[in-house]
Amino acid sequence: MNNKHITRAVLAVFAAAALLAAGYVAGTHRAKADEPASAAASGRKVLYWHDPMSPNQHFDKPGKSPFMDMQLEPVFADEGNASTGIRIDSTLQQNLGIRYATARRVNVATSFDAVGTTQFDESLADVVQSRVTGYIDRLYANAPMQRIKKGAPVASLFVPDWLAPQEEYLALKRSGMDDAMLAASRARMRALSIPEGVVSALDRTGEAQTHVTLTAPSNGVVSELNVRDGAMVAPGQTLAKIAGLNPLWLVVEVPEAMALQVKPGMSVDAVFAGDSTQHFTGHIREVLPGITTGSRTLQARLSIDNKDLKLTPGMLMRAHIGGATSASRLVVPSEAVITTGKRSVVIVKQSDGRLQPVAITTGIDTGGDTEVLSGLNDGEEVVASGQFLIDSEASLKSVLPRLAPAVQTYETTGKVDAVSAHDITFSHQPVAALGWGAMTMSFGKPSATAFADVKPGETVHFAFKQSDDGYELTKVDRMEAAK
Repeated sequence: MNNKHITRAVLAVFAAAALLAAGYVAGTHRAKADEPASAAASGRKVLYWHDPMSPNQHFDKPGKSPFMDMQLEPVFADEGNASTGIRIDSTLQQNLGIRYATARRVNVATSFDAVGTTQFDESLADVVQSRVTGYIDRLYANAPMQRIKKGAPVASLFVPDWLAPQEEYLALKRSGMDDAMLAASRARMRALSIPEGVVSALDRTGEAQTHVTLTAPSNGVVSELNVRDGAMVAPGQTLAKIAGLNPLWLVVEVPEAMALQVKPGMSVDAVFAGDSTQHFTGHIREVLPGITTGSRTLQARLSIDNKDLKLTPGMLMRAHIGGATSASRLVVPSEAVITTGKRSVVIVKQSDGRLQPVAITTGIDTGGDTEVLSGLNDGEEVVASGQFLIDSEASLKSVLPRLAPAVQTYETTGKVDAVSAHDITFSHQPVAALGWGAMTMSFGKPSATAFADVKPGETVHFAFKQSDDGYELTKVDRMEAAK
């Protein structure tokens, strides 16, 4: 009797264990079968499966990740990719501080901002020259940049060559010579550059003069002083240069990018950098030829009024150059434009709320706005703040390309037909991004030792890019390894 009970108990235990094992196997099989079934039942198209911890590795079937102890996750066509953008939750947008702006058309003149410096107006400069050979007896202007008034003495010259003709004239006059001889003697003195005032004084006083004082021809400053006390001077030698302070030149440094837009006659509103209340206006008189190699700027020159003598040469001015005509331009806030060095990008908000980076061509800056020549349409919304945070969020999801310039790559699957030191030949599936159908062609290898484990007859998933020599492989993965 006891043996029968023991036998029944053992059989019951085995039966329970068998039922549990069968249930586990069935449940596991059903769970695995339900993964693609649930995706299919939802009506959503699966692009590929991937491990979220290694999002760049794509698989064509579900299964266990080769990298982590977890199941691969599907990526659906409507979840966003490089061509459709990403969707960010409204709460997250608020936390990121994302603001939007609308591309709009405005009438703006051909205007831009630049910097300039004040300079002496060289067209009004005067020089003090000697017409005779002599010596500096006294120098009144003793330092450059010294202010001087019109008629003020600059230098006194001792001219020894004037003594003989004056004594000769006095001798002829005392001897009672006729007027013809005296006139000839006076003409000789004028030919020796003896001033008429000295000749007249000679008649009145009867005393020869050997000194002459040179005076400033205009108000201004002594911009150049080329002699010192006691120095010998020759006929035609410049002793000093007098530069005026009213008006002054304003030389504007025009950026090279705006060089073709600046024209003579354009209005200029200049503001003194040290006092924004001081405005000076004028019109560009001439555009100087040549680009300054150091700053890559073109110089434009205009004359500005300085009757109050508030300005001196060398002052920094902020200038706004305005065009005579206006035109309708499509603009976005300048803060919305991300410049990478090789291209300009804005992030556009699509009609379904997704965010998509778009490359644009920019024109001139109009204050706080930037002109858009191509890439956007009037009325489109762009992200005005938080662009780089969006880029980081998108990169974690592997659905947006980085905003930095990147080489376009293409992916497909195919069978390896031949392998050489320089290329691999595939019979591959269509490449929709390039408009290719299924075909057989060769792709270059980055080096002779690259993809050494790839053998003819294998089915692979490969990626390639366009290079100067055609198309070059960047990745080759055997489908068996991926599985």
